[in-house]
Amino acid sequence: MAAQAPSKGRYHHGDLRRAVLDGALVTIEADGPAALSLRDVARRAGVSHAAPAHHFGDKAGVLTAIAAEGYTLLAVALRDALVDSGDDLMQGGIAYIRFALEHRAHFEVMFRPELYRPDDQAVTEARQEAAEILFGAVRGILGEASEEEVWGGVIAVWSFTHGFATLTLNSNLDPEHDDDAETAVRVAGAAVMRLAAAGAFRQ
Repeated sequence: MAAQAPSKGRYHHGDLRRAVLDGALVTIEADGPAALSLRDVARRAGVSHAAPAHHFGDKAGVLTAIAAEGYTLLAVALRDALVDSGDDLMQGGIAYIRFALEHRAHFEVMFRPELYRPDDQAVTEARQEAAEILFGAVRGILGEASEEEVWGGVIAVWSFTHGFATLTLNSNLDPEHDDDAETAVRVAGAAVMRLAAAGAFRQ
């Protein structure tokens, strides 16, 4: 789901922060976070050149807000998928992949802490919320398990889902379906089920 460029003159004072973030997301999705500049964000958002600096201070401030928002969206996606599926971890993994494909700009910022302020309170709280959901799902499957075993399970699930999403976003899997989130999700689900049936996830 591509970010849409906001229309010029559309925003009043109360929407200014959102306008700046939306402008930044459009730039990142089109050209990557390295291409982001406050001047370009202002142009895309249809606001004054001073507006991004007024709200966020600098480029790192904009990227920090995007990272925090991304982790919040990810936590919601994971929680909803697990609740709807009765704590089916596979569905949680598919929700992670879907999030990455549908929120590419957020995803490309969240896991590059050198771009933003990782110790920002909003970032740390949102990141912790997402992590707790994943850890809780793994604990529920493993039952009586040590924290080391739980951590190992989290690494396994996270590595698979994050790796699949990254490979797909970077056109390494099937160039004909790079932008087809539904196809990618189906392929991921089939792969996980096949591996599970083969005993790949047995302790």
